[in-house]
Amino acid sequence: MRLLLVEDDPMIGEAVADALRGEGHGVDWAQDGPSGARALAAGAPYALLLLDLGLPGRDGLQLLADLRARGDRLPVLVMTARDTVGDRIAGLDAGADDYLVKPFDLDELLARVRALLRRASGRAEPLLAHGRLRLDPAKHTAWLGEQPLALSAREFALLQALLEKPDAVLSRAQLEERLYGWNEPVGSNTVEVHIHNLRRKLGERAIRNVRGVGYTLGDLETPD
Repeated sequence: MRLLLVEDDPMIGEAVADALRGEGHGVDWAQDGPSGARALAAGAPYALLLLDLGLPGRDGLQLLADLRARGDRLPVLVMTARDTVGDRIAGLDAGADDYLVKPFDLDELLARVRALLRRASGRAEPLLAHGRLRLDPAKHTAWLGEQPLALSAREFALLQALLEKPDAVLSRAQLEERLYGWNEPVGSNTVEVHIHNLRRKLGERAIRNVRGVGYTLGDLETPD
């Protein structure tokens, strides 16, 4: 998934961005309110906004209120040092989907991110499955039948993107947008390399190429 992080504290921002990238997400990191507003206005396909409130240049609550005022339903996780009950009520009433008070544990943050993404996709169950393939985003583990799979973070994220929309065809550009954030180098054949590696681990028929369109899940019912 591609996520937007708006956080002015460099230590917190770097730790959160690294943790999210470790889960296979592409992360864009804005370090003040106006930069966050510009990123949101640019129309990138973000799956989630992680938002600090005490931002330079523009308060996070105002950014959140503007987002909701224009009808944007992007899930928002507020992360802030504002810890009174009144602060939490104000954040949730402004349109936040969840509210996490600093300092927080990164494992809890990642769990809340997974829950919000799961809810946004309309899923209640934590596991993703298609045929003989199962993915557990919380534990970052995968199985083909009863056999555990060794996947890189990018391979796992790409496979998760396909599993979340098993009947859709995702273009290379859509997959790149899901996997990579600002300033992350993307080679011209990066997605194809990941697809090749996944086919080697799952079987040649596991991911189907729709010529001129993109990729979709193939036959995962029977072994090659």
